[in-house]
Amino acid sequence: MQNRGIIKIESNGICHDYNDIISIENLLISWQEFLRGKKKRKDVAEFTLHFMDNIFLLHEELKEMRYRHGSYQAFRITDPKPRDIHKASVRDRLVHHAICRILYPYFDKKFIYDSYSCRLGKGTHRAVSRFYSFARAVGKNNTKTVWVLKGDIKKFFANIDHKIMKNILAEHIGDRKILWLLGRVIDSFCAKNKIDIGLPLGNLTSQLLVNIYLNEFDQFVKRKLKARYFIRYSDDFVILNEDKSCLESFIPRISGFLKTQLMLFPHPDKVFIKTLASGVDFLGYVVFSRHIILRVKTKRRMFKKITFKKRQFKKGLIAEEQLEQSLRSYMGALKHCSGYKIKGEINLL
Repeated sequence: MQNRGIIKIESNGICHDYNDIISIENLLISWQEFLRGKKKRKDVAEFTLHFMDNIFLLHEELKEMRYRHGSYQAFRITDPKPRDIHKASVRDRLVHHAICRILYPYFDKKFIYDSYSCRLGKGTHRAVSRFYSFARAVGKNNTKTVWVLKGDIKKFFANIDHKIMKNILAEHIGDRKILWLLGRVIDSFCAKNKIDIGLPLGNLTSQLLVNIYLNEFDQFVKRKLKARYFIRYSDDFVILNEDKSCLESFIPRISGFLKTQLMLFPHPDKVFIKTLASGVDFLGYVVFSRHIILRVKTKRRMFKKITFKKRQFKKGLIAEEQLEQSLRSYMGALKHCSGYKIKGEINLL
């Protein structure tokens, strides 16, 4: 990794330090951001009961560097696939928001344009749209064969190395107190049966930290491999090229960089090269040369959720407005693909 020089955190022309993160003002603004959609939750209500006392106590602990991150509540979700989520306490999640409010604008400027996960103005739909536009560019409007190298990283969150993460942060951040606080958050979690390895799915800070971590990979692909048509969303990535042999030469170099620099490994069953004409599965859609369709599994999951919502509505468990809101959400997803037939099937459910 190249040394970029240690600097103060700066965003929008304003320099920030540790005091900006832990200030009462930043904690209060961060609380309002955190609170959206959570007002009725029990742990939030308990924190709110003595709100200003809790804010001042947290501020004092941070100011005197006595802050200790608490434990996590673990639970599992199965949609779209089984994942272990770890939920921090309200006060710790407030700290996460306070950190990200100050650090995100600075680091977001460091990321490549075509990194689409957990960034303002990005997301899955924009990533798929960009993929399709890249395909047209590489294929010269469907006059040339487009080859796609697709891959993802094995157990990504569970294999983030704490020491490497801290070293990357230290290359960007000169304020030792900010590094101390980030270290508290990073070291608050370790993956099962591992020491100083892993970040929790569920932390707002994890979303920022993994982008910082994988920005090293992004820069390698863009600067060293000189891959012009590269997109990453979380641990999923694609590279498009009209030359299959060029993509084949990338695979060992990508594996080598991930292993030696980041202690990560491509998933052995999910790294492959195929033609765009045969369809490339990417972020819930299948992209072809001339059109995009919804992935079969995504369609089935969508139909299952819509059927469940309609049953809830018929039983009087949800309001018509809630049902309509869900339907609008699904219809919105179909705008990004050839979904006319699916819309008709939804209306028949």
